Amino acid sequence: MKVRFAPSPTGLLHVGNARIAIANWCVARRQGGRFLLRLDDTDTERSKPEYAQAIEEDLRWLGLDWDEFRRQTDHIPAYEAAAEKLKASGRLYPCLETEEELAYKREQRIRQGKPPLYDRAALRMTKEQLDRALANGKRPHWRFLLSGGSVSWKDGVLGERSVKLTSLSDPVLIRADGSFLYTFTSVVDDLETGITDVVRGEDHVTNTGIQLDIFGALGGDARKLRFAHLPLLTDADGGPLSKRTGSVGLRQLRRDGVEPAALAGYLVALGSSSDPVPGMPADLAPSYDLARISKSTARFDTKQLLALNRKWLHGLDHAAVQDRLPEGSDEKFWMAVRGNLDLFREVRDWWDVAQGDIVPAGEPADADLLRIAAGTLPEEPWDEATWPAWTTTLAERTGRKGKALYLPLRRALTGEDHGPDLKVFLPLIGRARALRRLQQAAS
Repeated sequence: MKVRFAPSPTGLLHVGNARIAIANWCVARRQGGRFLLRLDDTDTERSKPEYAQAIEEDLRWLGLDWDEFRRQTDHIPAYEAAAEKLKASGRLYPCLETEEELAYKREQRIRQGKPPLYDRAALRMTKEQLDRALANGKRPHWRFLLSGGSVSWKDGVLGERSVKLTSLSDPVLIRADGSFLYTFTSVVDDLETGITDVVRGEDHVTNTGIQLDIFGALGGDARKLRFAHLPLLTDADGGPLSKRTGSVGLRQLRRDGVEPAALAGYLVALGSSSDPVPGMPADLAPSYDLARISKSTARFDTKQLLALNRKWLHGLDHAAVQDRLPEGSDEKFWMAVRGNLDLFREVRDWWDVAQGDIVPAGEPADADLLRIAAGTLPEEPWDEATWPAWTTTLAERTGRKGKALYLPLRRALTGEDHGPDLKVFLPLIGRARALRRLQQAAS
């Protein structure tokens, strides 16, 4: 088995891309296959080195690696040779119509109640007409002559699928400027690199029919190719999930503090009946099965992703995060705060609460309580028994209990209404810092 993930470096990866990348990687790793990362960069105007670099960085962040790497721009001679082969067999033919002329033809066919297909007028050109046009400076674009009939395959996700080639226009494979289109280069690459399985989005189903026809015309055995098309993602409300929405970009999710294990676990389960379990792709691959993916569209819900992110963070031990924690923190700090994290970046906030300077919160009605709290604050050393012993004393002295006692203390000590268990967090704050905050909140 050999699969490929083939993004175009014309922008940053989004969650739809990530889902396809993980699916390919897990399929390959589960069956001992090979994973090829290919940058489809023949669109030289839009492809940027910074996007190519970002793609590699984001995939590695997600826990993915690759056995081979390929850039399409390094293999132009292979596309030229394949194009010559198709020209020699009559399957690639020159066309001279301008965009305006093609648009007019489409409009006319629609008015006549016909499908807006290319009429293959270029096939009726004589060699003399073509030579004269070329001599006058015209540059043709090149179309692939579809074979007609239907192309069928058993899809690994969608089941039996068929594309009726007679309902499609002959696709342009080479632009007038000589550049190659993805439809063509993808087939040549798949042939050259020995791809056996193509896993991609449902929006490529029609492309698959066309590319199988090209594959056969180039001498490939289409029966050796397996396809699986994953249904597209929608947002939580069932609307289209725009890949241009920054909130679903991998780079933005990274900045927001989403853990790769949470995203990977969510995307692996998305569209299946399985409950998502956070984990890195290497942990998820052994149980990954395309047959579990539903034929229906899947909803990408950021709230569910964040819930999974919390679950992952709350279960991490200190060894897994120690190199990411603030300098000076230790295992006691991590164990105290991890259960209150939605995103890892919040660790810094709690470190500031524990060891930095904050603005304590206090209400006038709680001033007497806080003054008594400052006056009865135990001497150090402190441990987990300090908080219950101290609050028991305060309850006896003030008559307060429950929320009326604990909330003013928490606000004064941490500046927050909610947070870590003060039984374990209070010793991290320390007596001098706690006393100063109680006095400030009471004033």
